[in-house]
Amino acid sequence: MQVQSGKAKGRRLQQFVRDLLLETFKDTLETDDIQSTSMGAPGEDLKMSPAARKIFPFAIECKNQESLGIWSALEQAEANAKHHMPLLVFKRNRSKTYATLDINDLVKILKELHELRHTKNSI
Repeated sequence: MQVQSGKAKGRRLQQFVRDLLLETFKDTLETDDIQSTSMGAPGEDLKMSPAARKIFPFAIECKNQESLGIWSALEQAEANAKHHMPLLVFKRNRSKTYATLDINDLVKILKELHELRHTKNSI
C-alpha cells in the first residue's frame, strides 16, 4: 500500500470516531469541539475542547491497519495521553471498529457509572 493510501485510511478512521462522538453527544457538543488532527502530527489523533474533554476523558490513538502491532500502538497511545486515559481505536478492512484501554481505567468508568445509577435510584 502506498503511504498516501495508508494515511487516507487512518484519516477516515479518525473522522469516523470524531463523527460518532459528535453524533452521540450532539445535545452537548458543537462540531468544532472535536477535531481530527493531520496525519503525522504529534500527540493525540483527536483534539478535544474543554467541553468535549469533560464528557470524553480519553486521549485517542486511531489505527486502521491490516496488521497492527498492538503493543507499539498502545505505547504510542500512552505516550500521547499525558494526564488523560489512553484509548486505542483500531480496525482493518472489512472489520468492526474496536477500542482498548487499561483495565484499571475500564473499572474506574464502570464504578462511576454504577455509583451514578445507584445515586439516581436512591433519590
